[in-house]
Amino acid sequence: MASTGLLVVSNIKQLGQSLRSIEKYVNSLYIHLNVPASTLPTPPPVWGRLISQLYADSSSYVDNKLDLRVLVAPLRQQHDARTLKLRKPIDIIFSDAHHPELCDRLRSELNISKPTIFLQDTKGCTDLQADSGKSVNQKVFPNVVLGGTFDRIHIGHKIFLTQAVLRTCKRLVVGVTTAAMTKGKVLPELILPVEERIAQLREFLLDIDNTLQYDIVPIDDPFGPTQHDPEMDMIVVSAETLRGGQKVNEIRAANQLCQLDIFAIDIVESNVNDGIHESKVSSSNTRIDLLGTRWQQPLARPELPRRPYIIGLTGGIASGKSKMAERLGNMGAHVIDCDKVAHDVYEPGQPCCEKIVQHFGQEILGSDGRIDRTKLGPRVFGNPQELQALNAIVWPEIRVEVNRRLAVLRAGAHVPKVVVLEAAVLLKAGWETNCHEVWSMIVPAEEAIKRIMERNKLSESEAKNRLAQQVSNVDIVSKSQVIFSSQWDYDFTQRQAERAWQMLTKELEQAERMSSSL
Repeated sequence: MASTGLLVVSNIKQLGQSLRSIEKYVNSLYIHLNVPASTLPTPPPVWGRLISQLYADSSSYVDNKLDLRVLVAPLRQQHDARTLKLRKPIDIIFSDAHHPELCDRLRSELNISKPTIFLQDTKGCTDLQADSGKSVNQKVFPNVVLGGTFDRIHIGHKIFLTQAVLRTCKRLVVGVTTAAMTKGKVLPELILPVEERIAQLREFLLDIDNTLQYDIVPIDDPFGPTQHDPEMDMIVVSAETLRGGQKVNEIRAANQLCQLDIFAIDIVESNVNDGIHESKVSSSNTRIDLLGTRWQQPLARPELPRRPYIIGLTGGIASGKSKMAERLGNMGAHVIDCDKVAHDVYEPGQPCCEKIVQHFGQEILGSDGRIDRTKLGPRVFGNPQELQALNAIVWPEIRVEVNRRLAVLRAGAHVPKVVVLEAAVLLKAGWETNCHEVWSMIVPAEEAIKRIMERNKLSESEAKNRLAQQVSNVDIVSKSQVIFSSQWDYDFTQRQAERAWQMLTKELEQAERMSSSL
């Protein structure tokens, strides 16, 4: 399969048919608009409505995994066709009409040896029409600015950025929010680092138009360089952030800077209406869709037996990991609950119990000779040294007992395919090295605090203190291969579990087939 193609579009009404015809051949696709000669020269903004329509319609024709990019540079009057520089090498050119002269020129410019694939046999007339509206929105400015999170560029971003690119002839300034501004977002732990987001932005912008200067800067507040840069002419905003654009002008007026023209684009509606995803196309929806999927590839663990495949399931307090373990158990996994293992190793006669009593004294025992957790608890909580001492005794013993149980399973007649090792302290204790991969549960801090207060009958300050002692969601995510969140309803969390289980089952079946064929 060719990885990258270029589609010459002459007939916008045939876009759906064209995309469905070629999506199986490519995973990246550039769109080159075959603008009628009779419309030239025209200012680039007149093509804004058409390009937005093209992006918006494409999502209903093909999978969002197809990276679609509409080229803007060829729409500029001063653009030299020989300067068409794309970030990805083109493998093949498609055309929705028989225009051999244009396609041959593009093949020569891009050094493509394969012949053009014409999706229509006859030479079609172009139906591409510029926006004929004569308004201030068609003006082109030397310096345009916009801002946002820009996490994993989607069609909404592409429309937003393209409208800005169309409206500048010199420089585009893009402010990209840092972690200081993304804490209130949905699933902020899954937002890419600002350096990665900036790199992806630059790559996309240079791809669609390499004739402009791009100043892409991190911002720690909503207004960024608009507060002090005198060389700005227009700000591009979305309909929902129009007030922010007006506020920018208020700040500039106070700083005795020129007012910016404001261009607002419409919100792109999402085609998912489940009460969980946002009604607009957004990065939040993209992150929600990552739940229950492969977040990052597992580390190689050649020292572990292939079967059973061990998943370390972890998460913060009140995150819902025990319920997730139950779900996975219902799907066929064998679950080992490390909390229950801990209770077992606390029993009299166990080496762990003897070591704890030896360190903390006989006074932690109850009348039945067992460790009384109500007596032990006050000795360790609030005393980091004693807590560390207890963990140094208990964690290795739990690991020994878990390994013993795994050995029993492996020696049995029916070895389970998957074992889920549920452990709140999995990462703190370093047990992830005993697992083929880590799956984790996360919820926002405010949701966890609410659950702790309701479940444990604690005050808000006590709940916050409990949460502060946990591994942070950011650290959990960084060491996880699959991530779940139970912050929405039961059914949505169940769907996450089913998605992950189906993915894992497919991967293990493929691995077994490959192993048996060797």
